[in-house]
Amino acid sequence: MSAVDTRSAGTGIDDLLSGDGLSCVFQPFVDVDTGSVPAFEALMRGPEGSRWHSPLALLAAARETGRLADLERASLRASLADAARLSAGRPITLFVNLEPSTVTRYPDMVLDVLAGRADHVQVVVEITERALAADPAGILAAAERLRAGGHAIALDDVGALPESLAFIPLLRPEVVKLDLGLLRTIKDPATVAVAGAVRAYAEQTGAEVVAEGIETPEDLTRALVLGATLGQGWLWGRGERVLVPSTSQPQRFAARPIGAALRTSPYELIDTGQRIREAPKHLLVPLSRTLELMAAEAGVPPILLAAFEHARFFRPATVRRFTEFAERLPFVAAFGVDMPAAPAPGVRGGALSADDPLAGEWTVVVLGAHTSAALIARDLGDSGPDADRRFEFVVTYDRALVTSAAHAMVGRL
Repeated sequence: MSAVDTRSAGTGIDDLLSGDGLSCVFQPFVDVDTGSVPAFEALMRGPEGSRWHSPLALLAAARETGRLADLERASLRASLADAARLSAGRPITLFVNLEPSTVTRYPDMVLDVLAGRADHVQVVVEITERALAADPAGILAAAERLRAGGHAIALDDVGALPESLAFIPLLRPEVVKLDLGLLRTIKDPATVAVAGAVRAYAEQTGAEVVAEGIETPEDLTRALVLGATLGQGWLWGRGERVLVPSTSQPQRFAARPIGAALRTSPYELIDTGQRIREAPKHLLVPLSRTLELMAAEAGVPPILLAAFEHARFFRPATVRRFTEFAERLPFVAAFGVDMPAAPAPGVRGGALSADDPLAGEWTVVVLGAHTSAALIARDLGDSGPDADRRFEFVVTYDRALVTSAAHAMVGRL
């Protein structure tokens, strides 16, 4: 866009945001088993007949002029107002789309607008999976604040980047929306792998699974094969300024905060049912390396998180291994006192304070769509040779515990 065009776009966006030009259309979510409509998605629109009618044009101009957050605030207000008015007081569940940058950079603004919704409007915040790899800690923190406000999280475009599947158990969305391309490639082994990973996650957590792009009865059958519980698409409507008859089922979209796991350490998460053993470091090193190898060889790459107590234990040989892991895995992080922000190429560093409980723990977590394993150990404070230092430890494959350990670590980034 030229300088002249940019100024023109800015003026147009300014005028639009200062008035009442934004509105939305509603596309229903349909239960693929019963045909009922338990929710709607609000799709932003500009003034009818104008160059701003398309949401793509609006978003492009807002990004170009630095007004994206302002546009999303105005759109969110318009969507909530339209939903409250058109539902005429009947309970409604509304999905709203927000850019990840808006959610992470302006959470107070988002929560303030959502707090002004009508009492009968339940809101689910929808973000795209593409943002998770860039800033998993920021997205996780923002999602937790939204959940604390009563708003569930929907993760959109799942499967567009298969390596991003590793972040689903980390974010733990209440709703997973399959990328619409999956419906057209249902016989592709990669699609089958994505669908299997999402199905497993949904079975473990009770999450809803949405298939988008359903246009024909044959598409609906494909959605059932993919494991969808809800569908969206032109088979039921292209998006209208009216709300079709619906059945309120707010419990299906209730927020489930992660909670205490974000404020503890992996060792503190071990419950009384776990058998805690004791061993010197040199005997635990092979266990740690085995978990690292598990991550590297997984069919659907997981994330790898490791706490080393102190940066001095992140030695040159470890730097070489983790550099290789970072080339193959979607996210790799290393924690420790004095740990630099980038301890190895592609590796995210988490610096710990000396009094952080994690600074006294040696933990390796592997978490992905089909993989969950962890070595969780606590230093017993020996002063002898490093290889002989003793640790209390647990090796676990319990997905709930491994996921909580990952939350505890990523929450520190």
